[in-house]
Amino acid sequence: MALALDPAAQDLLFREARTANTFTDEPVTDEQVQAIYDLVKYGPTAFNQSPLRVTLVRSPEARERLVAHMAEGNRPKTGTAPLTAILSVDIDFHERLPELLPQAPHLKDALFGEQSVRESAGSLNAALQAGYFIVGVRAAGLAAGPMTGFDAEGVNKEFFGDGRQKVLMVVNIGKPGPDAFKPRNPRLAYQDAVVSV
Repeated sequence: MALALDPAAQDLLFREARTANTFTDEPVTDEQVQAIYDLVKYGPTAFNQSPLRVTLVRSPEARERLVAHMAEGNRPKTGTAPLTAILSVDIDFHERLPELLPQAPHLKDALFGEQSVRESAGSLNAALQAGYFIVGVRAAGLAAGPMTGFDAEGVNKEFFGDGRQKVLMVVNIGKPGPDAFKPRNPRLAYQDAVVSV
């Protein structure tokens, strides 16, 4: 095999991993989430901008506030998952660039002085980080249920009233429960997705 990663790890992270729709009530600890973050923070972003922010929804009150903005089909699983993370982009990520890119602190204003540029660059790079986050959840032996079925404007107002953050996706996290997985849909074959030029 051409991959250096152990086949069991390949299965855990990709081949056997699925979007979970039900979860057990086993808690997801702060230590688990910190271990996930401490692994996935090393994924690359342009200029090391690191614009992803993670809001952990733990309390019953916060969960109720979030569920109110979820699409009908996503409400039951969001209401019962042991942990839900709101993944958002920090539109003002550039404020941390002098710290995160110390060799080029001038890029804070030179490249990212305009909000429209930050929104575009930040959303792309935060989406990359969201993918790393999902793989990190799997690496922790947990299942992730990422969703984009929600009222984004409602979630933003409810949780990020200052407009600095914008929700990208909501991810339920935990040990998979009964009938957690739907049948896997087909994927494109290599020859259908990869072109050499």
